[in-house]
Amino acid sequence: MLPPMEAIIFTGIQASGKSTFYKERFYDTHLRINLDMLHSRRAEDIILNACLWAQRPFVVDNTNPSKEERAHYIERAKFYKYRIISYVFASDLQICLQRNKDRAGKKRIPEGGVRSTYARLSPPSMDEGFDEIYFVDSYVAPGKFNVRPW
Repeated sequence: MLPPMEAIIFTGIQASGKSTFYKERFYDTHLRINLDMLHSRRAEDIILNACLWAQRPFVVDNTNPSKEERAHYIERAKFYKYRIISYVFASDLQICLQRNKDRAGKKRIPEGGVRSTYARLSPPSMDEGFDEIYFVDSYVAPGKFNVRPW
């Protein structure tokens, strides 16, 4: 049996737990689309188009802080009759800045980048085209998540 045609779009600042949540909840069922791994919008579009064409479920594991950035994925997935689900990550700036400082190498984002994303952060809403929206609190304990309907 094929997994459902789902497009899952994460929203949250850097170090809010998005990638860890993906690995825990969706690694075995959904392809991960992530600019940190793909390094360019062109590569991201190739992978996104492949998922849509092959009708494979996917997770967009980027910050996606604005309605405009999320629309890029929503419009295309809706065209292919995907169910669109949002997971909004608790984005406490101070906690995320500390988590980011604890990262090593290329995983650490310049502080200004984290602050810039936080300043642009706008919560998603159903009128953007989502079928479901969930809130994810990753501050419970390391590697633990509370998920509830938005």
